[in-house]
Amino acid sequence: MSSDPQARDSAAEGAEGPAPLPQAIDPRLLEILVCPVTRQPLIYDRARSELISRSAGLAYPIRGGIPIMLPDEARPLDT
Repeated sequence: MSSDPQARDSAAEGAEGPAPLPQAIDPRLLEILVCPVTRQPLIYDRARSELISRSAGLAYPIRGGIPIMLPDEARPLDT
């Protein structure tokens, strides 16, 4: 076993590691992205890692820092 404290901490976290943190999105990308259904602006929800389209009632996921702009991948917003 390594004497490096960080190596011990990583090993103690288990095979899955810590929960992933919400991904930050480049603000320039947010300026040009629009909802593919309505062509309206999106709202960035960093806590849920989603781009929200209120006009379409959809939330597009962000996975690995990449917005998934497919309507079939979006979840319906709670009403």
